[in-house]
Amino acid sequence: MPVETTLYSLSDRAPALDDRRVGERHLTLFRVGTMVVDGRRELCLIKNISAGGAMLRLYSESLRLGGELTVELKCGQPLKGKVAWVQSPNVGLVFDKPIDVIAMLSQSEDGPRPRMPRIETSSFCTLRDGANIVRARACDISQGGIKVETAANFARNAEVVVSLPGLPPQPGVVRWTSEGCAGITFNRLLPLPSLIDWLKARSGTRNAA
Repeated sequence: MPVETTLYSLSDRAPALDDRRVGERHLTLFRVGTMVVDGRRELCLIKNISAGGAMLRLYSESLRLGGELTVELKCGQPLKGKVAWVQSPNVGLVFDKPIDVIAMLSQSEDGPRPRMPRIETSSFCTLRDGANIVRARACDISQGGIKVETAANFARNAEVVVSLPGLPPQPGVVRWTSEGCAGITFNRLLPLPSLIDWLKARSGTRNAA
């Protein structure tokens, strides 16, 4: 079963209403945050977060459009913004100032580490399944695995090798396939510094384009 977790993006665009990725076939394990509105503090779930904004799932009454809202993550960084759209139980937040997503991911936290974050990407990669090599598009990546979009059909538990430009080939196992996408778990965790450096390089390439 695909696992839906908090999705990070380096885009300056705030998550839009049609960015929702929901479905009964997904197990949801979103990051928990604290929402501060009108002086009261409540828990919320962080569904998507980008440099420009966030999509939150709330457990309180609906908020008004344009209302001021602050979200605090475990790392203690307050993210201030305004409500851009509301469709219960989800709310779109546009930050007052763009945030540095890479710096946020690089921060160390005390106590138990949260689930490894997924970072949205758009990079072509190759998948080697035995003697077969196919081209695919990486949708998001974490230290522990990758989601790819491909027209090829992979058997569940197939052993593959994922090659991304700028990273060493990563052996892994196909854990799920659904609607032209596949989830692959790496055999070994990708070191966080390597992932951060790769994201920085990808960001620099995109800015230079």
